Formats: sequence, structure tokens, C-alpha cells
Amino acid sequence: MNPKGKLYLIPTTMGEMNPEDVLPILVYRTVELINTYIVENDKTARKFIKSVQPSKVQADLKLSLLNKRTEDSELQAMIKPCLNGENIGLMSEAGCPGVADPGAVIVKIAHENGIQVVPLVGPSSILLAMMASGMNGQSFAFNGYLPIDKSDKKNAIKNFETLSHSKNQSQLFIETPYRNNKLMEDLVVFLQPNTLLCVACDITLPTEYIKTFRIADWKKIKVDLHNRPTIFIIHKM
Repeated sequence: MNPKGKLYLIPTTMGEMNPEDVLPILVYRTVELINTYIVENDKTARKFIKSVQPSKVQADLKLSLLNKRTEDSELQAMIKPCLNGENIGLMSEAGCPGVADPGAVIVKIAHENGIQVVPLVGPSSILLAMMASGMNGQSFAFNGYLPIDKSDKKNAIKNFETLSHSKNQSQLFIETPYRNNKLMEDLVVFLQPNTLLCVACDITLPTEYIKTFRIADWKKIKVDLHNRPTIFIIHKM
């Protein structure tokens, strides 16, 4: 019986940049050795692979798509090569797979099938934002996307503010990039003047913008976050 292959969690860049600026050599070596991948988008995955291993033959790559349209019945087949002794690479669209990313379900299936999971070091927007925020790195929570409905969104923001104060726990969340500016407008209206807000935008990119101010100060600041990946962190002291 062949030994099982491993599932490698391969980080990617978080935008248009030189991969050498953020990815360690082990990522390059791993991509060089693996031809079977589970990815969110075929085109961007191939572009990333080419950026770290230009000599790799694209025709040799076997890519399975994992996104919101993927059926549960397809997942087991994606991991099957590992059961046959082949290593698989799991990649996110940006940053680290499995964190705020659909790849987590593949990692779960790998564990259920006794497949070794190997996480590789790379950029995580959540951790980098926390590192640079000056907020409570001992206790924080990532809450994903806020509700779209205005009333529900307001309640969520107020609840996170209350939670940050009662638990002394920094609260992180994100928005669809084209709605970032509207969310920023809502935050300065709904939050208390002394509540801290960190805006971490375009992390690791040349246009990176990371600032932490009180809401009272943010009201005097103009920043354009439209279509720029952004992490928002709030903490009421």
C-alpha cells in the first residue's frame, strides 16, 4: 500500500508584487515539486505558480476549483490524489489558505482521512493588521463580513464595540472592497468618539496604508479605500 501524500497549504501574495518580498524559499521549493492543486481561480493560480516557478510546464498542472459554487459531493474527489500517495497544494486567492478562506473544508477532510497537513509560512492580512494596529494582540476575534442591510450592519458594529469593551478583545472585520468607503462612513457615525479604529489597507503592497486613531480623529481624516482590500479593527477601551 502506497503511503499517503501530504496536503501543503501554500500562501500567495496579497496583490501585484514581487513574491520574493513576502514568501520564503520553502514556498518556491514546494511549488516546484507539486503539480496537483486545489485553488479558487484557475487563471490567478496559474499566474502565481508562474511567478514563483517560471520554468514549470503549465500543461502539467492539474487544478481543481474550490469556490462558492463547488458542490460538497466534489470535495472528496479533490483530496483523492493524496490517498494515492500524491502531494497536493492548496492555495487561496490571496494570503494564507484556510483562514477566512473556503480551503478550510479541504483541510478538515484531509484530517478526517489521516492525511498530513503542512502549513507554509506566508503573509496573513489578519495577523499583519493586528501586529500593526497597536491593539490587544492577546485577545482578538475575526468576524468576517458585516451584514449588508443597514440596520443589521449598525447593530453588528455596535455589538462588536460593546464586546471589545466588555472582554477587552479587539474585533476585526472586512467588507467587500467596493463598499469600503461606505463602511468607513458608517463606522465614524455609529461608533463612540473614543473608540479606537485601525484601518489596514493594501497590506504588504507599495500602496500599504495602516493607521489607528480614535473615531473623533477619523472624522477629520479623508482616505479613499475604494476597491482596496482592507481589514478594520475596533477596540473600545
